[in-house]
Amino acid sequence: MLTMTRVVHASVLLDFGGARILTDPWLSERRFYRQGEPRSVATAADLPPLAGIVISHDHYDHCDLDALVDYPDRTVPFAVAPGLAAKVRAAGFVNVVELAPWQHTRLGPVEVTAAPAGHSVPEVTFVLRADGHTVYFGADTLRIPELDEIAHRFPDLDLALLPINGLRIRPALNRQVVMDAAEAAELTRVLRARVAVPIHYAFSSGPIGDRVMTKAERNRPDLYRDAVADLAADTTVHILDPGRPLRV
Repeated sequence: MLTMTRVVHASVLLDFGGARILTDPWLSERRFYRQGEPRSVATAADLPPLAGIVISHDHYDHCDLDALVDYPDRTVPFAVAPGLAAKVRAAGFVNVVELAPWQHTRLGPVEVTAAPAGHSVPEVTFVLRADGHTVYFGADTLRIPELDEIAHRFPDLDLALLPINGLRIRPALNRQVVMDAAEAAELTRVLRARVAVPIHYAFSSGPIGDRVMTKAERNRPDLYRDAVADLAADTTVHILDPGRPLRV
């Protein structure tokens, strides 16, 4: 049995028959980093026992280690992007492995394989397999051609979690750093996942930051759902509020 529950943003709890994996923890807010929706876990102390944690890259809204130190089990295993292990260990967690694309490890009974990503800093995405189910976690990658390889290596995806807000850094750069809803829908067509859930769309830089720092398609998961209906009709899209579980 596979159950997923959004925490907030790209932070998701995946429950593979009792083995729970947390993705990209973000459990606090600060200036210019607003979650834009109520998160379903107040603090790390409120998390259930975890089989492991995966972290795609070293951005605060995906790697909130200051808040995560309240999690009581310092031996919980981590799979993280290259270059992150020292930072996780410095936060007090002792069981950390770095994965480059197509390297893999196990977090308890869950097999974790890193996949490519494109972003403003080094990043990986992840494929997680356990209990007869396979999940792709897209973190906040751009739509890069290297992601097509996932469909060849993992043709049996049950669930795809894809970012959709098309975040751009502006005004000087106006550089896109996250795939948008249309690009995520096109990737959904390639991946052929049975079920897809959009993530990474409510984020705000706040009233000032949204004007001068970042630009994104906020709170529009319907754009992704409608595009998938046109491009990948065999994939069922679920738009989930944080805290609402989905049994896949």
